[in-house]
Amino acid sequence: MDRNNTPIFVYTTWPDISSAKRVGGELVAASLAACVNIMPGMISIYRWEGQQETGEEVVMIIKTRAEQVEAVIREVEARHPHETPAVISRPATGGSAGYLDWIAQMTPLVVK
Repeated sequence: MDRNNTPIFVYTTWPDISSAKRVGGELVAASLAACVNIMPGMISIYRWEGQQETGEEVVMIIKTRAEQVEAVIREVEARHPHETPAVISRPATGGSAGYLDWIAQMTPLVVK
């Protein structure tokens, strides 16, 4: 598989389902993501600005490919309401060949 077509999963969290759905839809509409999975109901415990915090969040997993991952990260950061959003990308190291091909087909490089 071409390195630019390597499937990538981008993990991010959102403060609410409505913002996650809005941004997820924008990423798919722009062909930056083949699919976005949104999972509500996560509880996060973390340290921020010297204080321990607990809050409800929504998990979003964005399915894209290597050639698009930097653009996906930029778009998430630009649209996210938090100062420092959680955004982590990981390559998919295996899976259904047909599904991985579909991710590549759904995320063509869009030159702006």
